[in-house]
Amino acid sequence: MDSQLLPFIIFLIAVTVTPLLSSAAPAIPCQSNCGSLQIKYPFGTGYGCGSPRFEPYITCKSNQLLLTTHTGSYLITAISYKDTTLTITPSAMSTCNSMQQSPNLGLDWASPFQLGPSIFLLLSCTPPTSSLTIKGSPVCDPSSTHLCATIYTCPAVVNLGLPLFPPTNTCCVYSPANFNSKGELDLREMKCKGYASIASFQDFPTDPSKWMYGVTLKYTNGGFDDYYMSNKCNTCEDSGGICGYSPPTNSFLCICNSGFNATTDCYNNYNPVQDYEDLLGTSTSLSTQKIMLGLWVGLLFYIAA
Repeated sequence: MDSQLLPFIIFLIAVTVTPLLSSAAPAIPCQSNCGSLQIKYPFGTGYGCGSPRFEPYITCKSNQLLLTTHTGSYLITAISYKDTTLTITPSAMSTCNSMQQSPNLGLDWASPFQLGPSIFLLLSCTPPTSSLTIKGSPVCDPSSTHLCATIYTCPAVVNLGLPLFPPTNTCCVYSPANFNSKGELDLREMKCKGYASIASFQDFPTDPSKWMYGVTLKYTNGGFDDYYMSNKCNTCEDSGGICGYSPPTNSFLCICNSGFNATTDCYNNYNPVQDYEDLLGTSTSLSTQKIMLGLWVGLLFYIAA
């Protein structure tokens, strides 16, 4: 064959083989669970899953659902879709069994999250905490000082440089809590070494070893999600699909188990390629790619010879 055709043949091989190779590595699909947590809209397990408004903040890594803000990544341990709340457990947060100095905890102002009904206990503060103010307003709730006395019965207080059964004027019940202009619980500004956050007393108000520690956050879907996406997503999830979106326009997608995506739901949605593979009892797509690649390479060697 004329050697002048060789460049054309090489180009033809390139444009044919490249999409075959790229299609052999499909993207990781969206998941309906992350560890023990059920994942439903507006949350997702990665890019293209759930609502694009939540995707920069919520991810599933190593079967752990994480909330990431400008101050760090925090493990999500509970979600209430009914109450639109989630609970995070910062690793540097103190509990009855483990107390430690804590960095600032923060939320991004642009995120769809805000502080929920958690009770913050500021620990090992410069006494007296009754004089602790932010912009001239008292911070501590004097009606809840019994919570300070209760958590200070935990032996772990020594890890904060406190003696056993320390004076309660080094503790502050910060409720309702609020973040500063940076969106942070600034412990250094309030001259406290650590904090504990109580999500629930679990029917044991006087036993801090049985309290459920965590920071409860409220989340908001936004008007677009509430009035448009939620209805479409309910239909998608009822059909066995997972709600997602298609970048860059972020248009709604219903991600189906078949591997194909739909714009509404997964009813009567199927993957014809998968059906063909099931019929043959093998993965024909990858086999076909290998055969095509071999034929083209063989043709190239034949022409070059």
